[in-house]
Amino acid sequence: MMAHERRFPDIYGRVLFVFFVVHCTRGELTYSVQEELKPGSVIGNIARDLGLESQGIHARKARVEMEGSEEEYIRVDLRNRDLLVAGRIDREEHCGQKTTCVLKFDLLLENPLELHRLSLQVQDINDNSPIFQKDTVKLEIRESAVKGARYRINAAHDADIGQNGVQSYILQQNPHFVFNIQTTSTGSKFGELILDKELDREEQQEIKLLLTAVDGGSTRRSGTVIIHVTVLDANDNAPVFTEAVYTARLPENSPLKTPVITVSATDADDGINGEVTYEFGRLSDKSEKLFSLDEKTGEITVAGEIDYEEGSKYELMIEAKDGYGLSSEAKLIIDITDINDNAPVIHLKSLFYPIPENASPGTEVGIINVQDRDSENNRKVRCSVQQNVPFKLVPSIKNYYSLVTTGQLDRELVSDYNITITATDEGSPPLSSSKTVQLSVADINDNPPVFEEQSYSAHVSENNKPGSTLCSVSARDPDWRQNGTVIYSLLPGEVNGASVSSYLSVNGDTGVIHAVRSFDYEQFRSFKVHVMARDNGSPPLSSNVTISVFISDVNDNSPQILYPAPEGSSFMTELVPKAAHGGSLVSKVIAVDADSGQNAWLSYHIVKATDPGLFTIGLHSGEIRTLRDISESDSMKQNLIVAVKDNGQPSLSATCAMYLLISDNLAEVPELKDISYDEKNSKLTSYLIIALVSVSTFFLTFIIIILGVRFCRRRKPRLLFDGAVAIPGAYLPPNYADVDGTGTLRSAYNYDAYLTTGSRTSDFKFVSSYNDNTLPADQTLKKSPTEFGDVFGCNDDSPEKDSHKPD
Repeated sequence: MMAHERRFPDIYGRVLFVFFVVHCTRGELTYSVQEELKPGSVIGNIARDLGLESQGIHARKARVEMEGSEEEYIRVDLRNRDLLVAGRIDREEHCGQKTTCVLKFDLLLENPLELHRLSLQVQDINDNSPIFQKDTVKLEIRESAVKGARYRINAAHDADIGQNGVQSYILQQNPHFVFNIQTTSTGSKFGELILDKELDREEQQEIKLLLTAVDGGSTRRSGTVIIHVTVLDANDNAPVFTEAVYTARLPENSPLKTPVITVSATDADDGINGEVTYEFGRLSDKSEKLFSLDEKTGEITVAGEIDYEEGSKYELMIEAKDGYGLSSEAKLIIDITDINDNAPVIHLKSLFYPIPENASPGTEVGIINVQDRDSENNRKVRCSVQQNVPFKLVPSIKNYYSLVTTGQLDRELVSDYNITITATDEGSPPLSSSKTVQLSVADINDNPPVFEEQSYSAHVSENNKPGSTLCSVSARDPDWRQNGTVIYSLLPGEVNGASVSSYLSVNGDTGVIHAVRSFDYEQFRSFKVHVMARDNGSPPLSSNVTISVFISDVNDNSPQILYPAPEGSSFMTELVPKAAHGGSLVSKVIAVDADSGQNAWLSYHIVKATDPGLFTIGLHSGEIRTLRDISESDSMKQNLIVAVKDNGQPSLSATCAMYLLISDNLAEVPELKDISYDEKNSKLTSYLIIALVSVSTFFLTFIIIILGVRFCRRRKPRLLFDGAVAIPGAYLPPNYADVDGTGTLRSAYNYDAYLTTGSRTSDFKFVSSYNDNTLPADQTLKKSPTEFGDVFGCNDDSPEKDSHKPD
């Protein structure tokens, strides 16, 4: 056993106090302290006495509570680790007349949960003066009383004990009486006024004496009473109780005026000397409020609220007096029996709030204390929580319980719990009480964003405007606040060799996909990108989704004519035999369209012809055929303007000119003229030609004369050059094949033409066709305007006019 001394001034600042700390087994501490210390007075160093200096009282939230009381009498100074006086400690209030006064406290530590028993021995100080029950004691004594007669005087009551209680009585000096203290067999004390000299009523009818009670404190206190003696004739028998000690049992919560017991005393005297009255002797303030005594019948009844928890046992002194002052005293012991009238009280001592959702099962989230003021079985308590929550109560120390988790928490399923704790005692009938504890679950970033669809498709027409919206993606994250905030971004990648960010962009907040540039269906028809949805948690979680972008065609490409060749580079002419029958294949227009689908479906139309009824063109094949047999009246020169249209909306088109000669050979042609006049030559070219002619007039005149002389010498026209000339077939698209089997131009043809030198009449050489109805390809003439003379005019001239020119 160790002892520590500390000295402090009391509330009056006159004495020094000594405290003792006793270390006992099972974690129990005992301190000794004087009552009525000032709040803030140090009782002891709780950390050192428990050996917890290294663990930290503050971190473990040390606190002291008194069982069965809400008042705070002592507390722990977490900064200095001292045990301090927190409120007024009155020994008389807590222990009454008990020789030892020990108050029990619980010292509670957390992390881990630990309970220590703390006993506080309260030492008495002389803070109460002796008090007589009445200010005046009336005695009637007959003058016949003999010397040595004794008269009972109730002793003064001092709430203090031991040396601080009543130690002596001082009776005022007088010739007739002395005062003496007596002790009964039960240990109670009373005073006796002893007649020391006979009374003489005729000499003095009344005597008033001052009796002073003095205690034994260091600073003595006293109380006084006036003894008023009336001298009467003799009364020599005092009342006698039937029992020296009465006992009774009374249930708590008994209604008012409930009879407790009836005491009885008899007096052998007759008349007024034998009439007995009853009154309480020494009586505490609490007992005086709880019980009443009928002075005539001696019946004791309930006068106040009886509560077992406030007092389980009462001792009353009852005095019986006769008509002239003789009295006797008896003790009444009343035992209060407990009934189950107090429901358990649930105290939430500690709560960890909020609890993270990843807390493992068995995590302690709170500390519960349950108190029941009843006794024995009535105070035994069972605690439980409802079945539909992942929590349970685990008994800990004494009447403490730990609230722990029983399963994995998920904030996205349940974010708040209302945990109802029910405490039921074992009384009959049992009483119960409930307390609801609200517990929130803190979010942990444990859920990645989830897209609403597994993949997305976006359809956009080509030639779209940059910045136009293609589609939107959406992802949900069930986490809370920043853990559930979703940000969208494009994953790095390439489309057609370029960064994906040069084609698309995504709004990081809304997930809307925008086109960065205009798309061209002819370059690529579809592509895929990946979008990532990421939350703002730490660490962040993410998920990806694929977006397929499909580009739909727009009719933005006109048909491109491959054959015949475009005007301006060279002129193509076709020879049509005079014996061609109706339906014969003359030529074919070949065109392509870069678009697709119906935008690339081409149709062919003759928009202008020298003889509209002579030729027709296949609507979808582009084959030019004769509608009827060739007659002598048909013009040798036939010009066709062919339009090629696609099927788009709106439709786009291109035109070409087709020049046909109705002749079996070139010898029948009187002269070769330019096939067409290029209307598209610019005016600037014309002006340059005119200027050149003007400047070179003389030179040109000389050339014309020479050419005229040579022309006159030759009867028939000839080519402007000698030798063999090959007419290449470069203007026919390679690998061209028959589409419908009706006979058309084939890639296997060789288009070669030969002219002989030294001959006035030159003929073309034709190669046989695979189909008798097919126009021989060798009859196709390719020439440039600078190489030939005018064969066709721009107007529809008749063949007779061209064929009857003079030689």
